[in-house]
Amino acid sequence: MVYRMKVAGIERDLPLCPISDTLNIGAFVLFGDVELTEKCAEALAKLAPEHDVMITAESKGIPLIHAMSRILGENRYVLARKSVKLYMKNVLKCVTRSITTDAEQVLYLDGDDAEFMKGKRVLIVDDVISTGGSLRSLENLVEQAGGNIVGKVTILAEGDAAGRKDITYLEVLPLFDKDGNPI
Repeated sequence: MVYRMKVAGIERDLPLCPISDTLNIGAFVLFGDVELTEKCAEALAKLAPEHDVMITAESKGIPLIHAMSRILGENRYVLARKSVKLYMKNVLKCVTRSITTDAEQVLYLDGDDAEFMKGKRVLIVDDVISTGGSLRSLENLVEQAGGNIVGKVTILAEGDAAGRKDITYLEVLPLFDKDGNPI
């Protein structure tokens, strides 16, 4: 089963993936799709409020934030990692749960990145916001670092996230019943 959708002028078929006996989600994956990534980055860059730095979570947000940075002429962005790397010092962390993963996830922020965000206007960037777990973790990390969140942009708002007033998104991605019908 697939769901055909159009976002940023590009049509794609999203495979439907079961997350329970009664619920499917559409798999929206930017990896390897340069055209889709670039068009979505262009559209989000136009909607982005004034900011000093952008942050995203590893990993699907990486190509998006990279393209947005290039388009906006920004030479640095911040990445919340899923594991601590050897180069990371004075690490901040936040635990989250996402609709697309079965277990708890921990996001980590390098101390140098935290210092870079301190006192700055921060734009949170994500590919899909659904339950908001990853978004809450990014917000928490920005707050721990002393940054000021000025906006939250995403390509797709999935399910109930479409009703949120605190995010800016390009399109709505519905949830699907067990037979692949939008709900």
